[in-house]
Amino acid sequence: MNELNVSRVVPVADIGNPIERLAILFDGHYDRLYRLARRLTASADDALDLVQETFLKAARYPRSIPVGFANEEAWLVRVLINIRRDQWRKTLTRSRFEATASGKSLLGPTNGDLEGAVIARARVWRALDVLSPRRRAIVVMRELEGIAIPAIASLLGISQITVRWHLSMGRRDLTTALKAYTEE
Repeated sequence: MNELNVSRVVPVADIGNPIERLAILFDGHYDRLYRLARRLTASADDALDLVQETFLKAARYPRSIPVGFANEEAWLVRVLINIRRDQWRKTLTRSRFEATASGKSLLGPTNGDLEGAVIARARVWRALDVLSPRRRAIVVMRELEGIAIPAIASLLGISQITVRWHLSMGRRDLTTALKAYTEE
């Protein structure tokens, strides 16, 4: 959580008016959620879809959203990550099935005709896909978003030690996955 979001004045919505509250939630948290979603997905369109699904969930269950800017943000981030985790699970299940059916590796070689930067980016995304959903979320929030460990722990509702462990294991797994590309 950055100081800008915490220190600004946020209008207080009438809890009894879900439409007004959702509008204020959207105005107050959209940018932050989009930045996180963009880091968790491969494209801007996927990020927009993820944020949209997050706010749809908020619209379906307005009474479950806690009151207070920081609490709202933590709830919305948790919902966004849970939705993305479900998407990763579906994708992983499909790719495992397809890899098993075709006899191919999940981390197959990339097309050599692409530019080096595009190849590197694709490899990093593939390496991130190898991580478990929670571990990927923690690595992305810490390494790409620059969120502090205590803030990640608070957002995910887990201990700081657990965040550090997932971060350490995620870095190790990323290194292993990326080394496979250098040996090709």
